[in-house]
Amino acid sequence: MTDLNEALTTLLSQRYSCRGYLPRPVPRETIDKILAIAQRTPSWCNSQPWRLVVTSGAATERFRDALYDYAQKHDATPDYPFPAEYRGVYLERRRECGFQLYAAVGVQRGDKAGGNRQTMENFRLFGAPHAAIVTTDEALGVYGAIDCGAYVNNFMLAAKSLGVASIAQAALARHPQFTREFFGLPEDRRIVCGISFGFEDPAHPANLFRTSRAALEAIADWRDA
Repeated sequence: MTDLNEALTTLLSQRYSCRGYLPRPVPRETIDKILAIAQRTPSWCNSQPWRLVVTSGAATERFRDALYDYAQKHDATPDYPFPAEYRGVYLERRRECGFQLYAAVGVQRGDKAGGNRQTMENFRLFGAPHAAIVTTDEALGVYGAIDCGAYVNNFMLAAKSLGVASIAQAALARHPQFTREFFGLPEDRRIVCGISFGFEDPAHPANLFRTSRAALEAIADWRDA
C-alpha cells in the first residue's frame, strides 16, 4: 500500500457525518486550507460551478435561528427535487442509518415527536459554528450539481485531514428561496446542499455510531467478455 493510498483509505474510513459540535470556531486559516484543497476538484469542462457562502460567528447564529424558525412553518421547495421514493435496498440502508441515529440519541421507535425533534436539529446545524451553502449556476443544470457533489466530498475529506468534522446536509437545500434572500444571492444560483462543520464533540451521543457500507458485489457488475 502506497503512502497516498493509505492516507486516502484512512480519511475515508475515519470521516463520518458529525451531528454534535463544540462551540469553538475553526480558525480562518484552517478554513482557507480546506477551501484551497477542495478547489482541486475536477469538474465538467473545468467549469468549477461551485460557489459557497461560508458563515462564522454571529452570521452562523443569525442563519441558524432564522432557518430553524422558517423550517418549522414552511414546506420544502428544493431547487433540485428530492428522491421520489426510497425502495428496496435504498430503503433498507436509509432505515438502518435512521434507526442507528435514533437509538444513539434515545429516540424510541414509534416516537414521532422525538424523531421530529431530531430532524429539526438539521436546521440548528447540529450546533456547528460554521455552515457552507453550496450553490451552482442554474444554466449548468444537473451537471453543475454533480460537480458540486464531488466538491462537497473533497471539502469533507480536506476538513477531516485538518482535524475538522463535517456533515453534508440536503436539509439546508429545503428552502432555497429563503436562503437566497437571507444571503442576498442572485436568483440564478441553485442551492445544492449545505455543509455544517467545526470541531466534533466526541461525547455527543449522535457521534457514537457509524454507518455500514455495501459489499463490492452489491455495487459492481463485471463484464470481462
